[in-house]
Amino acid sequence: MVSLKKKIINGREYLYAEHSFRVSPDKSVKISKLIKKPEDANKLKEFFISKEKEYCIKLALSKYKHNSIFTEELIKTVEEIKVEYKYLIKKSTKKQFSDILDRFTINFTYETNAIEGNSLTLKDVTLVLHENIVPKGKDLREVYETKNTRKAADLLFAKKFKINEQSIIRLHKILVNDTGVSSGYKKLPNYLLMRNVKTTPPEKVKSEMDSLIKWYASNKKKLHPLKLAADFHGRFEKIHPFEDGNGRVGRALVNIILLENGYSPLIIRKTERLAYFNALGAFDNGYSGKLEHFLIKKFKDTFRKFFKVYFEYLKMTNKVNFRRSK
Repeated sequence: MVSLKKKIINGREYLYAEHSFRVSPDKSVKISKLIKKPEDANKLKEFFISKEKEYCIKLALSKYKHNSIFTEELIKTVEEIKVEYKYLIKKSTKKQFSDILDRFTINFTYETNAIEGNSLTLKDVTLVLHENIVPKGKDLREVYETKNTRKAADLLFAKKFKINEQSIIRLHKILVNDTGVSSGYKKLPNYLLMRNVKTTPPEKVKSEMDSLIKWYASNKKKLHPLKLAADFHGRFEKIHPFEDGNGRVGRALVNIILLENGYSPLIIRKTERLAYFNALGAFDNGYSGKLEHFLIKKFKDTFRKFFKVYFEYLKMTNKVNFRRSK
């Protein structure tokens, strides 16, 4: 994180602590601070993190449009979370990093499937994924949905998916494997419960998905990634391109967009199902703000109540190492 460099200025030698970081995929920044002795560099961790936050906030405010929802204050908060998430992950050991991803994946798998009516409990999901045990009396389709979502989530964190037609179809195929659902775009019309909207007819799905992916490509550098994810999700769910599994694909796509841009992923809880569907319904009727508000809240909640709580626990038990073990 911090390197030392000596500089000769007017014939005198000075020692500087330097920290380099990326504020975007194509832009990096280097910060230097004068120090008296090498060990002083160890005291500058918080200083460099605060400076990184400042740069990320400045870039985001100059790069993305502001509005009544994505205000300067909200963008500042989101960018601070982005940097905090980065360093929570960086200072974890390999074992801790593996554990947090495992815990996230189990929770995400349980919640995203429960929203669609999967009856497996969180304990059931843990048994299926950790012990390969099929709970008695449970539908095998629900067990396969669970295993499939785990596989998709692992690939999601490994950044193996992109926002393109090939990746989206591949993601759907993984999620519906062995569940009796046909993979690929739907061949028959489908209808939505709790939403008064007509989905795209089968013969128009291909062109609508092509348009959606082009929309994403043209807006990914203009819209803040959280707004981009929310608006993409609303458009995708309105198309409903697959026979079944659209909700699970759509929620995974939200996290693909967030992770691709360096932001922490989010979880939508089954207890928030009604609010979530209401937000999608509002989007269907031309009001995107409700879905944006909803996903912003889920982003903040997941970071603060899941990722941050986990690492606070590690601090309390003195298990956090500040450098990832090799």
